[in-house]
Amino acid sequence: MRGAGTTVAADAAEGAQTPDAADADGTAAATPAELRGCFGMFATGITVLTAGGESPCGMTANSFTSVSLDPALVLVCVQHDAVMHKAILSEEKFAISVLAAHQEAVARRFADRTRPRGRREFEGVRWRPGALTGAPLVADTLAWIECGLAAVHDGGDHSIFVGSVLDTGRAEAGDALLFFRGKYHRLEPQSHDRDGAATRGGAGDSA
Repeated sequence: MRGAGTTVAADAAEGAQTPDAADADGTAAATPAELRGCFGMFATGITVLTAGGESPCGMTANSFTSVSLDPALVLVCVQHDAVMHKAILSEEKFAISVLAAHQEAVARRFADRTRPRGRREFEGVRWRPGALTGAPLVADTLAWIECGLAAVHDGGDHSIFVGSVLDTGRAEAGDALLFFRGKYHRLEPQSHDRDGAATRGGAGDSA
């Protein structure tokens, strides 16, 4: 990976989890800041989580993962006090847009806590409403997923929203925008020797 600009806060993706860890005797094992730094060592992709309705909203989130292929399920974790938390519970639907390498500005837009809310939140961002959820789908992304809310689980200061996949789409090509150690990154291009083996860049050997 290579860096893609200035340092940003490690919790720029509002969905990032920071639960307190504790030893068996109840003593805190690490502070939230230490945990955030530790969790930030795990490189992730970047998504924009959205919900529709009369006042659509969006949120940069990296706490997203696939859960199951059959049935098709995904999950995303959202802090209790986030606007998105109330929106998903109200709409019972949401969408995920997986950002491409050139969309750092979009990620920063939806991570900015001072951004306007409602439809003004999407000013300057190309999007369309999802056919099945009405949730905004950001244009020119690597992939998008529309979901119905299947379950909600307690996750400390977050809720774990499990989504039943209703529809998906993806680009034919493109590189991902990544988040690692509090910074946005892009993948380095891989080069190959004559036998086709990667010689530098990329993510190393397959396991």
